[in-house]
Amino acid sequence: MPSLRLSRKRLLQGALVLLGLTLAALAAVWWVPLPERLSQSHSVVVEYRDGSPAHVFLAPDERWRVPTVVEEVDPAYVQALLALEDKRFFWHPGVDPIAVVRAAVTNVLRGRRVSGASTLTMQLVRVLEPRPRTLMSKLIESLRAVQLEVRLSKKELLAAYLQFVPYGRNVEGVEAASLAYFGHRATHLSPAEMATLLAVPQNPNRRYPSPANAARLKQARDEVAQRLFDEEALPLGPEGARVTPEAALAEVRATAVPSLLTPFPREAPHAAVWLRAQRPGRGRLRTTLEAGSQRLVERLMRESAPELREKGIHNGTAVVVDRERAEVIALVGNFDFFDTAHGGQLPGFATTRSPGSALKPLIYALAIDQGLAGPEQLVPDIPTSYGTYTPRNFDGRFQGLVRLEDALSQSLNLPFVKLLQRLGVERFLGALRLAGVTSLHPDPGHYGLSASVGGIELTPLELAGVYLAIAEDGHARPLKLLDEGQPSGGAQTLFSPGAAWLTRRALALRDRPDFPARRKLTGLPPRVHWKTGTSFGHRDAWAAGSGPRHTAVVWVGNFDNSPSVHLVGADAAGPLLFDILEGLGPRGRLEDADAVVPSELTQVEVCAYSGYLPTDACTQRSFVFAKRSHVPTETCPYHQRVEVDVKTGLAVTPSCRAGRQTESRVYLSWPASIRRWLAEQHRLLPQPPAPAPGCEPGGVQRAPEILSPGLGQVALLIPGVPADQQEVPLEAEADGDRELTWFVDGAFLASARADERVWWAPSVGTHEILVSDDRGLSARRTLEVRERR
Repeated sequence: MPSLRLSRKRLLQGALVLLGLTLAALAAVWWVPLPERLSQSHSVVVEYRDGSPAHVFLAPDERWRVPTVVEEVDPAYVQALLALEDKRFFWHPGVDPIAVVRAAVTNVLRGRRVSGASTLTMQLVRVLEPRPRTLMSKLIESLRAVQLEVRLSKKELLAAYLQFVPYGRNVEGVEAASLAYFGHRATHLSPAEMATLLAVPQNPNRRYPSPANAARLKQARDEVAQRLFDEEALPLGPEGARVTPEAALAEVRATAVPSLLTPFPREAPHAAVWLRAQRPGRGRLRTTLEAGSQRLVERLMRESAPELREKGIHNGTAVVVDRERAEVIALVGNFDFFDTAHGGQLPGFATTRSPGSALKPLIYALAIDQGLAGPEQLVPDIPTSYGTYTPRNFDGRFQGLVRLEDALSQSLNLPFVKLLQRLGVERFLGALRLAGVTSLHPDPGHYGLSASVGGIELTPLELAGVYLAIAEDGHARPLKLLDEGQPSGGAQTLFSPGAAWLTRRALALRDRPDFPARRKLTGLPPRVHWKTGTSFGHRDAWAAGSGPRHTAVVWVGNFDNSPSVHLVGADAAGPLLFDILEGLGPRGRLEDADAVVPSELTQVEVCAYSGYLPTDACTQRSFVFAKRSHVPTETCPYHQRVEVDVKTGLAVTPSCRAGRQTESRVYLSWPASIRRWLAEQHRLLPQPPAPAPGCEPGGVQRAPEILSPGLGQVALLIPGVPADQQEVPLEAEADGDRELTWFVDGAFLASARADERVWWAPSVGTHEILVSDDRGLSARRTLEVRERR
């Protein structure tokens, strides 16, 4: 009995010890950290839309280690790997007892080590934590392997092995090796490639591709291939076309092994670096870039660089968008990524620059959509001041009166400053934001009327979104550059299809100042509408437009803002835009989508001269397109029917026509502002006749309109300069050549005709300016005068 009780006691103690060891082992499995390298960052891969790698970055530890997804690796390779290295991978707990016994028996019988028992999990431990090849190291590897099996799934273990397995030098993982050895991913591998990728890890430093290792690598590959064909672990071809193992092996042996490592893809460097910064922590970035389009645009930009460099232009960028999908298919950030002297690594497509006149088409479309103007309407192009802002045209000249459509095609500034004033700056900025422009300053009132001619900054990517909306009937869609498996945001309506159609028609005119000279000889791709832009001081040259399938934006300039007289949109950027659209555009004749007039447009009869609704004085008329819901309502202000005394040629009215021989005549009458400008140019225009004595006209009377000083203007005086040398011009618009009388703070200043300018020497303070015509009709304006500090 005592011995029985002693045996039970020892058995209980043994059980407790065993339980304690088990609990300790379990605690160690969960408490001991996993190998640090498991969480080590890998190479970031930026891919083209078809999944092929565009750019591969070195991992932080200076190794090529591409993130690996088991499902994306050729299944035949995975099957061959398990057949060669670990047949029982999916059921053993990290250590394969059958392999251990087999290896022990074989090694004892042979008297030397001829077979190992390492599982894939143990090999993974050895790769993650290299140790000397000793019995103690083997024991630690076994324990670590069990820990990994407990903590990770079989799929995670296999993915880790495929990612960290060594392939010589600083290449790790099957994806990186496939790129470095064969120049393509491991998604589809030939039997010879599989055998190569299985042979190298067995002795990577003596088998990786190099001239010195070629013979060893070929011998090892052929041996691996023969063994796998013997075990039916390598594919023999597709179903229905299978070959014999002997023939397949002969084909493998006849295939040359790689003798050098292929450089990793380093294409689209600006886009790749920028996207990696935008999505930190992401291993794979699938873009919408198309390999062929990207390479073509890069080549065109690169080939243009030497000629532009001779003109003092060192930076350029290009954006190309697929119109149907709103996806960026080509993105070039600069001429030369390695031009460190000129900021070559800056991503120009995401850098804000002044667009010059490139945003005028948006103002044009918005104004048409609101019924504020029509393409054929005459608009003034004369010097005008808006407070302290005095815009000028690019060439310094003015045309007087010009059709709005021609003002857009000729890129005149004054008509669009005036149009933006009527449209409203905030409405214009709101449309830009709807089009995806996020770089605008958020403070209300930050931008003024100069926004119409380049007093605003946006990126080429953002400008591409604006022009895509023009091409796509006023519908702005977010540009897509990354395929992240999420639907794109909905389209925003900037303006109507009718306004977009009229805008495209104006932008498609070829007989324009910004039409590139060499294109007159080589022609244009079909159905192209475009606009160029040049910023103030010749610092930026732009060209933006759309062809049948693509929208493109080109910017050239200098990132350090240094100017060049050659930085003109039509000359520096325009040819590149057309080269890109022609190179990517479809071949052959295409149906013109703009041949069909949008249903929301209707034909409206207008004065053939002015483009406004005709009066009975408009003898020549034409039909133009206008939006049905916003037909312009202003009547022609230029034609005037006047009843005149045939004998004197003076105007008469019904009240004084008795006893006179009269007839009705039509005259052109220009606004006072136009006549004032023409007079300064020493040019005179015929005017309607003056009233005959006692024949003052009646009817509707319009009060004068003060043009200068502008509404809300603040005048600044320079200290020390006499006031009479800082005079403020007073200008007003009035019917005919009426006499106008000017008062400042209730005191008489001067009298002059409406087409004459009056000057006033200001003083500091707030002043009320009043103008009155000879009928007693008047207008007032307040002007604040400050001293400049």
